[in-house]
Amino acid sequence: MTGIALLIPIALGLGLLGLAAFFWSLGNGQFDDLDGASLRILLDDDEAGPIS
Repeated sequence: MTGIALLIPIALGLGLLGLAAFFWSLGNGQFDDLDGASLRILLDDDEAGPIS
């Protein structure tokens, strides 16, 4: 029974920590451009010279 009394607050704390990290990343603009990274791979980089 004492194990449950220790594990429940730890689980709640980790859940709140994950939620806080999600809201922090949301506030810092991590999810603003979801399509840009997937389309960036299709662009050609002509500035790079030929491999010698």
